Amino acid sequence: MPREYQGKPIIARNMEELIEKVIVQLKDMKGSMKETAPIGIISMDNWEWPQGVALFALYLYYKETGKQDVLDYLCSWFDRKIVSGEIPPKNVNTMCPLLTLSYLYEETGNQSYLRLCKEWCDYAVLEMPRTGEGALQHVVSGEENEGQIWDDTLYMTVLFITRMGIVLEDESYEQESIRQFLVHLKYLTDPRTGLFFHGWTFLEHHHFANALWARGNSWYTAGLVDYLEIVSLPAGVSHYLISSLDRQVSKLRELQAEDGLWHTLLTDKSSYKETSATAAFAYGILKAVRKGYLDDSYADVGWLAFEAVVSQIDNEGIVHGVSYGTGMGSTLQYYKDIPQCPMPYGQSMVLLMLVEGLKHHK
Repeated sequence: MPREYQGKPIIARNMEELIEKVIVQLKDMKGSMKETAPIGIISMDNWEWPQGVALFALYLYYKETGKQDVLDYLCSWFDRKIVSGEIPPKNVNTMCPLLTLSYLYEETGNQSYLRLCKEWCDYAVLEMPRTGEGALQHVVSGEENEGQIWDDTLYMTVLFITRMGIVLEDESYEQESIRQFLVHLKYLTDPRTGLFFHGWTFLEHHHFANALWARGNSWYTAGLVDYLEIVSLPAGVSHYLISSLDRQVSKLRELQAEDGLWHTLLTDKSSYKETSATAAFAYGILKAVRKGYLDDSYADVGWLAFEAVVSQIDNEGIVHGVSYGTGMGSTLQYYKDIPQCPMPYGQSMVLLMLVEGLKHHK
């Protein structure tokens, strides 16, 4: 069990200064190991899910501070890709940057942003491969993953579909997002713990390694609070989703290490502790408490995690203890063997957490 924690953490370094350092390293991420993922998940020059998470974190920072240079960076990132045509094929993970672009369209009125968002959302809803019960198949760059659903999909694609339902005033997109959340929870929830398995296969009817993987779980914790902020849901649906969050976080409180971090396999203390998931858990928990989705008693869990993550940021703003890109594992050892190195999603999940911290320190 974690140690008792009371109140908000005292951060020795100025919060704004810390955030700026994290952003500098995010924009120029080099990593400390050779790139092994063919899609390119380290550099911010690429268009994939790690960059998508980073772009959204930067957008939330812009909305909190109004800093024009952050908005300019976001617009220029997309403008370069659109003008050069460096836009990858459509799949679950490459959808992730479009969430931020939907907001940038509203900020700028740029019709090219809207056209691209509509094209990609139409594909996601109308053409993307499906599994049983109409769930979005977790198709990624180079892998069809036939019959598979992963918990990552809710964050990477479904949030974007939801946003476009609002932007286009198309309720069918909002209803599609509800279906995706419900069917993913149906098949990925571990009834014993309330945590989420990494994936499910409709072809072979199993949860692969039965991995209760930390970062996969954190996509729900962080994604749900943003989902509830994007869309107005029927009361029964929101109660169901929040109750799932409550049960997950209740188990997370039990499993949190004394130092505030969580293990990469949540129920396996022999697996290493992992920073990016801890940051996303802290973000989701603190935001859920602030928005009234979770009881105030969970705030201590979030702040203990917050403090633990800050301790993983070095003086240059580099976040340590982040696991490299992780596919679906067939054994639990696979998750234990994933190397750790600085990654853009590590920086950005920490940025999400720090920006949420700003809201609590006003």
